[in-house]
Amino acid sequence: QDQLVESGGGSVQSGGSLRLSCAASVIFYRTGCMGWFRQVPGKEREGVAAIHSSGLMYYVDSVKGRFTISIDKAKNTLYLQMNSLKPEDTAVYYCAAAAGRRWCTLQKGDFAYWGQGTQVTVSS
Repeated sequence: QDQLVESGGGSVQSGGSLRLSCAASVIFYRTGCMGWFRQVPGKEREGVAAIHSSGLMYYVDSVKGRFTISIDKAKNTLYLQMNSLKPEDTAVYYCAAAAGRRWCTLQKGDFAYWGQGTQVTVSS
């Protein structure tokens, strides 16, 4: 059964760092996309970063230069390193996956598998 299990959320002050982890089924790393999304109450779920099995990475403009998405294929784990965090980064962060993709997008409709979410809170 395909599963995504996130960990690593928490509370930090503005300017701090957190690393999110997502343990996932190996199939996504062969022919698909893995991504991170975030959502705050009352707003649409937003794509933050994605990585294709070829290694191509995609970021939303608001996190470029601050967040880094990566995969440890030996551990079947996806990461999101978040540096220089801002209060506006506060959200529930979700790991997502899509199999059989030739390229990735940051559109939630393109991802079929989702984790349970982990809360990230950044205080000013």
